[in-house]
Amino acid sequence: MEKIKVEICCGTACYLLGAAKLMNIEEELPENLKDKVDIQARTCLGLCERDHLGGAPYVKFNDTEIMGNASVEKVLSRLNQLVEGAEQS
Repeated sequence: MEKIKVEICCGTACYLLGAAKLMNIEEELPENLKDKVDIQARTCLGLCERDHLGGAPYVKFNDTEIMGNASVEKVLSRLNQLVEGAEQS
């Protein structure tokens, strides 16, 4: 299984609205996810102007899926879903 690519937007709005907490998510990863996830900080993902995405902070998974209003809990939940889905394929 390829690692799940996780990009955390650290632009000003995202950083102030919670990305600072997301930057420590590696410390929160359970053992079953540690070797399956590649977490990267990005200066800005340019998503703030897209109203339909839900608001900052933003996280992008595998270059395709965008999560708005991201929190540590929401990101961990989604990572578990992605890993479970990949293992069942």
